[in-house]
Amino acid sequence: MTLQPLAPARALRTLPLSLTMVAALALLAGCGKSTSQSQGGRRGPSGPPEVGYIIIQPTSVPIMTELGARTTAYQSSEVRPQVSGIIRRRFFTEGSLVRQGQTLYQIDPSVYIAAANQARANLASAAANAEATRVKADRYKPLADMEAVAKQDYTDAAAQARQAEAAVAQSRAALDSARINLRFTNVPAPISGRIGRSLFTEGALVTASQTDPLATIQRLDPMFVDIQQSSADLLKLRRALASGGQSPASADVRLKLEDGSDYGYVGKVEFSEVMVNEATGTVTLRASFPNPQGLLLPGMFVRASFAQSIDNGAFLIPQPAVARDPKGNATVYVVGPGNKAIQRKVTATAAIGANWVVTSGLNRGDKVIVQGVGKTKPNQPVKPVPANTPEQIRTPAKPGQASGQTKG
Repeated sequence: MTLQPLAPARALRTLPLSLTMVAALALLAGCGKSTSQSQGGRRGPSGPPEVGYIIIQPTSVPIMTELGARTTAYQSSEVRPQVSGIIRRRFFTEGSLVRQGQTLYQIDPSVYIAAANQARANLASAAANAEATRVKADRYKPLADMEAVAKQDYTDAAAQARQAEAAVAQSRAALDSARINLRFTNVPAPISGRIGRSLFTEGALVTASQTDPLATIQRLDPMFVDIQQSSADLLKLRRALASGGQSPASADVRLKLEDGSDYGYVGKVEFSEVMVNEATGTVTLRASFPNPQGLLLPGMFVRASFAQSIDNGAFLIPQPAVARDPKGNATVYVVGPGNKAIQRKVTATAAIGANWVVTSGLNRGDKVIVQGVGKTKPNQPVKPVPANTPEQIRTPAKPGQASGQTKG
């Protein structure tokens, strides 16, 4: 038994089905081509891309600088003893606010009371001796005139009277010194401010020549902020100011704290150092800030932002118009001759709001492309229109009508 005779018959039965499938595929291909041709015929208007531009003019822009800084107490004073002795009492609470002249410590005054009493007694003795020598000299004077006594005796008596008066002055000065030392046994606060911890306790021996202070007082309102700026940047700034391209700005300073938050008060630049730190190559600028809440503490690291000058020839360019090339250079497109997009490298130093501050690379009156930048290529013809011009949308043409026309 063999199956070969049946093959032609099976092929004849399957032939109409194959022809049917081929015809269907051909019909679909024809419809697709017709549809593609139909759509290709209505691709819409062709031509250069439409871009929006602005005509730039120079304006006065503050040149902002952000630098690292350290906070410093407005006033700082070390409390030191001016006489030696044992601390008897302490009159303040560590970390509290103290007033200038307030008594902080008492040193045992016994020795100084005795010294003052002794000086007072010496003064009384010297005064009595001076009185006696003065009376003796007064008595010798008429006798010497009558030559009843030798003139030398009168001269000696007068000299002794003057020596006694000098001894009175010395004793009085010694008494004043003893009283001053006695007053120094009460150690006062030299300034008003917040006092730190006490380095000596009651019963400790202190001396007038010791190196360690008893405590430290710091005035924290207002507060100083020392800003470090490189001497190279300062030199560049001074040259710009000298050339007339920039003018001095106000001395307002703002701070950013260590946690990244903004300090709520504005400070003022007080002065700039007149010498460069040889170790760091920087110059110190000192600013003063109000600190009523005590938020700033000495030694904190902060970021200071301020305007040192105003550039009178800078341009403000919307940020979407500025791009970066692979090397990181800032670039913009301007409308060049023949309505071609010309790419230019610019110097974008900082951002202010929604604009970049461009200090070089552009000229007054340039048409900078700010809309449609993404579809713009260098030296490509474009259709420039003023920025924010409403886009004209053409109505698609219906069969048998021209684009933009209506039936008659």
